[in-house]
Amino acid sequence: MTDGAQETSAKDDIAAESRDAYRPEPARGGLGLKDDLVMALRFFSRLPTGDAPHESPDLGRIAMALPFASVIMGIVPILLVGSVWLGLPGYFAAALAVGAMVVVGGGMMEDSLADAADGLFGGATRERRLEILKDSRHGTYGVAALCLFLVLRVTAIGGVAAVNPLAAAALWLAANVAGRSGALWIAVALPPARVDGASATAGMLPASRFAVGALLAALLVFVIGAPASSLLGVVVALLAVGLVALGWAALCRRLVGGQTGDLIGAAAGLSEVAALAILLIFA
Repeated sequence: MTDGAQETSAKDDIAAESRDAYRPEPARGGLGLKDDLVMALRFFSRLPTGDAPHESPDLGRIAMALPFASVIMGIVPILLVGSVWLGLPGYFAAALAVGAMVVVGGGMMEDSLADAADGLFGGATRERRLEILKDSRHGTYGVAALCLFLVLRVTAIGGVAAVNPLAAAALWLAANVAGRSGALWIAVALPPARVDGASATAGMLPASRFAVGALLAALLVFVIGAPASSLLGVVVALLAVGLVALGWAALCRRLVGGQTGDLIGAAAGLSEVAALAILLIFA
């Protein structure tokens, strides 16, 4: 081998190592559910997860653990729904519970929904929409979307909690699990719309990993939501989540040509509302 060939080979090796350094670490020890659960909680919540070193987020690993992470994130909020048994009015307890969910999730879903409303409907071009999506300030569309999201949650939960707090908590938790996992379809269907941001860092989601996570989420939704609603209600609610994900993906493809973390978070909020509405209808 000539000196030139050796130098070229060395440069190729260095380039490969550089690329590998930015790839998400693969799951260790099979599914690695414990590590994946920690990753999902760190990505989607502000809950304490111990002192283990932080790994680069990998949507393939997060997707399979997200249904269980969603249940953990919902523990404190749904306990607050039960404060009705202590004498609090249903809507007051619901407002406390929704506030707790905002805190647990770091306001990510709410901020994403507001940013998505501003970005998708406040810009005339792809470039302008992406610029608005990246802006932390909220405009009229964003504030309206945020207020409606909070009001819909509080009224839906509070109306049921006044009669049956346990059913209200179960319906909301089931809708939240379905919405968060279903929204990840956006990361399967669309590439990142820009090279930076949380979504680009986590990469596209393999369809097989999404399918496993979606199946686990569906099973949890049946176990949690069916007793408070009905088997038919759960089936229709899951179908509604799927339709929201497909429709939102089509809209994002047309308006910005891809997905961002905000667009995935907004899909989660919209899917949760859709699932909650269906479960309430069949309750």
